[in-house]
This record gives sequence, structure tokens and C-alpha cells, in this order.
Amino acid sequence: MLVYLQSQANRRESNPLVNEIAIDVLKKEVAGLESLVLAMKENTPKGFGASFQAALNLIEKTTGRVIVTGMGKSGHIGRKIAATFASTGTLSSFVHPAEAIHGDLGMIASDDLVIALSNSGGTSELSGIIGYANRYNIPLIAITSGKGSALDLSANVTLLLPKADEACHVTQAPTTSAIMTLAIGDALAVTLMKQRGFTSDDFHRFHPGGKLGAGLKKVAQVMRPISPSYLCTDDTTLSKAIEVMNSSGVGCVGITSAQGTLVGIITDGDLRRHYSLLEKGKDVTDVMTKNPISLRPDDLAAKGLNILSEKKITSLFVLDQNAIPLGLIHIHDFLEEGVI
Repeated sequence: MLVYLQSQANRRESNPLVNEIAIDVLKKEVAGLESLVLAMKENTPKGFGASFQAALNLIEKTTGRVIVTGMGKSGHIGRKIAATFASTGTLSSFVHPAEAIHGDLGMIASDDLVIALSNSGGTSELSGIIGYANRYNIPLIAITSGKGSALDLSANVTLLLPKADEACHVTQAPTTSAIMTLAIGDALAVTLMKQRGFTSDDFHRFHPGGKLGAGLKKVAQVMRPISPSYLCTDDTTLSKAIEVMNSSGVGCVGITSAQGTLVGIITDGDLRRHYSLLEKGKDVTDVMTKNPISLRPDDLAAKGLNILSEKKITSLFVLDQNAIPLGLIHIHDFLEEGVI
């Protein structure tokens, strides 16, 4: 076996067609997705688009969970689809079809809905779940290429995959069809999410950890509370403002009006650009950037990071609806929170 693998490795190193094979795989999978787009646009009563809408209607009416099931490669795709449903506001679980017929059928309740995946539609291990769903009037959605198969004929709604070439032309292993099935699952989950008004706040509840969850935090959760060392009034001398800035350690100072609203900001860069004014008794208004970019406390942290990156700055003030400073957010705060 080792000799075989070594010989294959040598052949790959000397084969200039390797990238062409990879490109062909990608082209076939893209073609499969394009065929789905065309099918979705069909307006016939029994077309794919109509079936997709019927599947959405069934899922929306479901008071229990969406149970996704599939065997082999379809099972791997099914686990991902179930996870996507669950993270976007649709209660969902994956049930392995082989384990289902050995006791796990009890995991499927009468108010659930089943989405069964099978490229051929004739996967024998699915028979237990199919029979169970039919026996107890549990809605069954099929995603399959097998028109007229046992799965197709048993389903309340069938999302019939358009004909497409598998990327693996040697074994016909599920490749293109697997990508198409995954895409349908994503389309169902995202469409339902938007129809239900699922927000970034809801999404954050299910993703409190990791970079994605950190980016969905609100600015109020990341910002530093406002401090006297972050601000000075618009009648402050420039030399005094520098003292305030040095004490804060954030590389900037906010300038406020007599009413306490933020009217400007001075950064380290501003001081370098106006170096000649430092010893001339100038006020902060001679140097400050007026009406600086700011954030609201309910903005997403990711929005703040995007502004900092785009404008190539390091700090932003957080203001209330009356432009009163509530806090300050620094690039280092994003690092600590794991947003970057």
C-alpha cells in the first residue's frame, strides 16, 4: 500500500494536468448550483420553485423541531443543514437513520418535521424513518435526485435535484449532488430566518463565543466607559489638551461644547500635523477634527472595527442620541474581545 501511495505521489508531481482536473471539479459543481438557480425560477405548479415554497410552508407550520436525516455523505451534509437551521432560529436536530431503527425513532415527536436526504432516494437505511413518518402523519420533505424513488413517493414535498454531472467521473461519488443538497438546506434556513425577522441579536444568542460571536456584540459591551481623561472642553489650550491626552493613554482626546456634546477630536496625528502651533498658545479648536465619526452604543462591534480599518484610525467615541459621549472604543479593545 505504501509503495502504491508513493508511486501515485510521484505521478502527481510530474503531472501538469492536476490543476486542470481540479478546475474541472469546480466547474461541474458550479454548473450544478447554476442548474438549481434556473430550477428555482421555474413558475410551473409542479416546478422546483413551487416545491421549495411548499417546503417552506410546511416548516413554518411545524411546532416542533426539524429533524434532518441522511446516510453516508448525505448524513454529513444533513448534520451541517441541521446545525444551520438551529443557529438561525429554527429548532433542529440530526437523527442518524441506522441508529433510528435501533431505538432513536423515539427522538422524533409527532409535532416534528423530517427532512430526508438521499441522492438516489432508495437508501435502505431511511426506510425506518420514512415508515415512521408516514405512520404517524409526520410531514416529510425529501431532497433527492431519485424521481419516482421510495423516498420521493413517500414525501409530502420533494425537492428534486436537477440533473447534474458528479465531479467525480470515475466513481460517481456524491460530489456535485452533495454541494447542491447543502445549498438547498442553506436556502431553506436563510429564507426562513429572514421571513421570521431573525436579527443579529438573536444570532448572537446562539453564537456567544468565537470571532463570529464577538463581532455580533454591541458596542456598549466592548467600549470603555467615558472618563474625564478622554475629554476636554472647546476653550482648553492646546498644551493642556496634550496633558489630558497623555494621561488617557488612548492616543486621542475628545472636545466637548459647553453643553457636553462632542464637537471634535484631537489625535496624535493631528498634533504631528500641527506641530508648529504647539507653542503659540492656540486653543484646541485650531487643531481638532470637527464632527468626528462616532458610534452608538447599540451598533455592532463589527461595524466599529470596519470603520477603524477603513479610516485607518485607532479610536472612536460612542455617543448617545444627543451627541453626549458615553464611552470610547479603541482598536486594542477589539483585540481583547477577539473581534479581530
